[in-house]
Amino acid sequence: MRIKIFILVLLATGHFTFAQKEFTVDVENIGAEIQPDMYGVFFEDINFGADGGLYAELIKNRSFEFHQPFVGWTPFGEVKVMNESPCFDRNPNYVRLNENGLRRGTGLENVGFTGIGYKQNNNYRFSFYARSLDGGEKKFRIELVSEENNAIADAEIVINGKSWKKYTTLIEAQTTSAKGKLRLILKTKGEVDLDHISLFPVETWKNRENGLRKDLVEALYELNPGVFRFPGGCIIEGNTLDTRYQWKNSVGQVENRPLNENRWNYTFKHRFFPDYYQTYGLGYYEFFLLSEDLGAEPLPVISCGLACQYESTECVHVDDLETYIQDAVDLIEFANGDIDSKWGKVRAEMGHPESFNLKYLAIGNEQWGEAYVERLIPFLEVLRTKHPEIKIIGTSGPAPDGDKFDYLWPKMKELEVDLVDEHYYRSPEWFLANAARYDSYDRTGPKVFAGEFASHHKSRDNNLRAAISEAAFMTGLERNADIVHLATYAPLFAHYDAWQWKPDMIWFDNLQVVRTPNYYVQQMYAQNPGTNVLTLTSEGVNVTGQDSLYASAVIDRINSEVIVKIANAGDEVQDIKIDLNGLKQTLNGKRIEITCLHTNQPEAVNTREAPNTIMPAHSSVWAEEKGFELKVQGNAFYVCKIRIQD
Repeated sequence: MRIKIFILVLLATGHFTFAQKEFTVDVENIGAEIQPDMYGVFFEDINFGADGGLYAELIKNRSFEFHQPFVGWTPFGEVKVMNESPCFDRNPNYVRLNENGLRRGTGLENVGFTGIGYKQNNNYRFSFYARSLDGGEKKFRIELVSEENNAIADAEIVINGKSWKKYTTLIEAQTTSAKGKLRLILKTKGEVDLDHISLFPVETWKNRENGLRKDLVEALYELNPGVFRFPGGCIIEGNTLDTRYQWKNSVGQVENRPLNENRWNYTFKHRFFPDYYQTYGLGYYEFFLLSEDLGAEPLPVISCGLACQYESTECVHVDDLETYIQDAVDLIEFANGDIDSKWGKVRAEMGHPESFNLKYLAIGNEQWGEAYVERLIPFLEVLRTKHPEIKIIGTSGPAPDGDKFDYLWPKMKELEVDLVDEHYYRSPEWFLANAARYDSYDRTGPKVFAGEFASHHKSRDNNLRAAISEAAFMTGLERNADIVHLATYAPLFAHYDAWQWKPDMIWFDNLQVVRTPNYYVQQMYAQNPGTNVLTLTSEGVNVTGQDSLYASAVIDRINSEVIVKIANAGDEVQDIKIDLNGLKQTLNGKRIEITCLHTNQPEAVNTREAPNTIMPAHSSVWAEEKGFELKVQGNAFYVCKIRIQD
């Protein structure tokens, strides 16, 4: 058979050299199947990840529905908020402009999300809904304004008629500006009502209107994720049940999706963002569509009837969960149902008559205790009857150990959920110490979903040392792929100027995207998942931290490739000899292609000023008869490929 070998190695520089290590990979005895969707991403609207981030809308508070309706806006002249005879019943606010002919003018400016990013020669689609109170023609001037307060593009829109109508124009920016704003001026005397004032780049992901920011989706696409968990996280719980994420509010006409407060706007008092809301422009339909674009299995999370237990004791009585359970049933219908069904019809009318092929559903997020278990039971009773094909994911609580964890895992086994969501936000030392965590897990119960994890260096930076500890830990996930079925790093996105939490996989501002070392580690795993586990040992035992080395191996039976991953969390250069037992012919003279993620400064990070400080580089070595040798540098991650049969 034709086989290629991939070796992923993480190692560290130092002041002395260990004796050569020998690793043995058993190529003949193929082990447990690896799920094709094992490595993926988890999206939560934190750090302005949706509005102001992935969702490409550039206008903040476009429908004047924030609790303070002029947040994001600077009105000038006579402008007031109205809600009589609205354009949209679930977003009833709009503004009335009265231009009385005075020279000061009448209009609005919007600052976007920490400014609006404009790129020279790029086109932007501006739109609003408007009506003229007397029915006559009214002219508006629309300006894209730079951070120096200079107009860098402009256009005119003429409206007419007493009924609400949508008006659209394209505007081409003449200059790049990272923190610009939008200005619109009523040029004709009279009164006009405006609502849903919107500005999108024309060039979105797949050039869709109401689209996603292209460069951010490209970063996700290049990860090659197998599963996409959304929309949270803690926002599905809400600080109150009223502010929980309700998926039905996030589908249908974009303009009429009701605003929701984002629970992260005041959770951290030192990172206070009272202007952080959810417009639901990026809703469940868009999440499902993005999953499809990425080639990833969608994994939605829904409320179990408990508000965030860290911040509230509010809950729905177990006997009153019918609405919540019906939301789960209806969500499956929205994703998979026939177009003649109620919610399948909604999906089809939004543009996707085909099923989204939903397979997973998570009930609750980081809930704990008896309160969670007694609410999960009625969900399971209904879903197992109506949709036995859906894999149900329960939770083990907010931490990877402790009383909450110890209580929930036996309960999840008793209830026979399909997967249990485990979360670990811990130090690099914890990740290294737990590389063998799943070697002794019970194989007869539910499977594991490592749903949220990140190594928290003492600096909380996305540095290489943290990324290496994650990669070392993930050798244990891979080695135990019979029990660990899914894994997603968290959080995914963070805006440099508006974050609440770090570390995060991908950082961005209004114009730029920065991939972290943690991103590249996840990418190298997701691009090389394999189909089955192979045994890799040193001196007859698994490599789980001896001399700071960690290792796992898999085979890709579809592409006839072997993939070996090795991590060294120490600071010394190490020589490693890798033997492949069970080969049918010699490897002499075969070229090994090497991809390496490395820096001599393990606490270095990628920044806006130097985004490529830590990124993969490429080289090659030559194989020997049954394997090859590597002298690897410290704090490095290697992918080595070899074709062993022509």
